[in-house]
Amino acid sequence: MSEDLPQLYLVSPPQIELSSFPDLLAGVLDATEVACVRLALATRDEDAIARAADACREVTHARDIALVITDHVLMVERLGLDGVHFTDGSRHVRKTRKDLGAEAIVGAFCGASRHDGMTAGEAGADYVSFGPVGSTNLGDGTIAEEELFAWWSEMIEVPVVAEGGLTIDLIRALSPVTDFFSLGDELWTADDPAKVLKALADARVA
Repeated sequence: MSEDLPQLYLVSPPQIELSSFPDLLAGVLDATEVACVRLALATRDEDAIARAADACREVTHARDIALVITDHVLMVERLGLDGVHFTDGSRHVRKTRKDLGAEAIVGAFCGASRHDGMTAGEAGADYVSFGPVGSTNLGDGTIAEEELFAWWSEMIEVPVVAEGGLTIDLIRALSPVTDFFSLGDELWTADDPAKVLKALADARVA
């Protein structure tokens, strides 16, 4: 993979079937190079989350791919995960960086807010995620425009992630100004997620 191309970051479905999803995830990860996977379950049931995390960690760590979890920061160390992704911007980044240490991945979704993104970066976030970039219900629905990514990539060193409603055309347009593409619903709602991921990955341009 060219070092100039944005890397791929996968997000789990909000509900997964433990009897089948780990094999599905393994097939997707074996088909196309992926940098990170995020466990983003809708349930608040800690036992269900722990079982899902164990199953996904076995798949990702066998392939030397990081596994982070959405918002459940207290589970990171307990479940042997690589970090946490916050959906509410920069609020918890500084404390979490202090609690988890320098090696943990700490990311923040900041909608379309340049200010919140900068605050998260200054607080120690490893990356800032903006979105949605396309048609989806991520965040409050405010589109993160290409201009935001262009400004960020020129002015800020913290890696930036584009997510939400990604299409082949959006990936082509945003490739020069983003470091990662975060893909979730785009894959899991398809009959062949691995095929869709490859098509989206092939749309990246240097």
